[in-house]
Amino acid sequence: MFKEDTLSSKTVLVTGGGSGLGLAMSKSFAALGAQVLICGRRMEKLEAAAKEIDEAAASGKATGFYSVDVRDYDAVGAMMDEIAESYGGCDVLVNNAAGNFLSASEDLSPNAFRAVVDIVLNGTFNCTQQFGKRLIDAKKEGSILNIVTTYTETGSAFVLPSACAKAGVYAMTNTLAYEWATYGIRVNSIAPGPFPTEGAWTRLMPDPKMEKAYLKQIPAGRYGKHEELANLACFLISDLAGYITGECVTIDGGERLKSGQFNFITQAAPRDQLKQFFGMMKPSKN
Repeated sequence: MFKEDTLSSKTVLVTGGGSGLGLAMSKSFAALGAQVLICGRRMEKLEAAAKEIDEAAASGKATGFYSVDVRDYDAVGAMMDEIAESYGGCDVLVNNAAGNFLSASEDLSPNAFRAVVDIVLNGTFNCTQQFGKRLIDAKKEGSILNIVTTYTETGSAFVLPSACAKAGVYAMTNTLAYEWATYGIRVNSIAPGPFPTEGAWTRLMPDPKMEKAYLKQIPAGRYGKHEELANLACFLISDLAGYITGECVTIDGGERLKSGQFNFITQAAPRDQLKQFFGMMKPSKN
């Protein structure tokens, strides 16, 4: 469906691009000719990811990488200024940086709640506004793609901070799609279901019995493949989707039809056992 030059006119910044779905999308963007830039907090992870992306690149464009905390508005702005100086700015922003963990909501501390919301919601705002302002000032068109989740509207048990933060990002997507359409800036989102990644999956699905129960609620009978989500992202940021804005595309094998991604856990074990289980897992710091 795609050609090697489908994204050759795009410079794309992917937050959280050093691993997981962010890395998978970045490699696909590069394979279609994009100039890919990634950011995250750990420089060694970014350097390794950049090498992988370079190997997948169709154009020979070296991947740019930036160590930045998306929660820091000024640091994000400094990164955007550096990108403008080195690459003339970027055309596409993919807000992928996230954090999540399982916890009974009554046991959440304010800091645990804030940790996820700061990365997912505030981080997305920081990157989006810094990116959008520069496009508007330069009178350039562009595209923003936000990675949300299937439970933005339904909520989900045991992931309250993520549910709240992702719902905010979903609302941000729709709000800016309308407000910024006048500037030629498209804003869309993808709501992935279960796409196992080494980091998030070990925190959210560490027990084989839990994983087996989870798989039963997916009508397609399998988990998503990273390249399937990456293909969707490539389409949505490309000129092929030039008239699509304010859209959230769900890709989950039909899982959302059962509502609440982690609701099944409430029947998996007694509440006290679940709390002990959650206590053994550490919150994400990515």
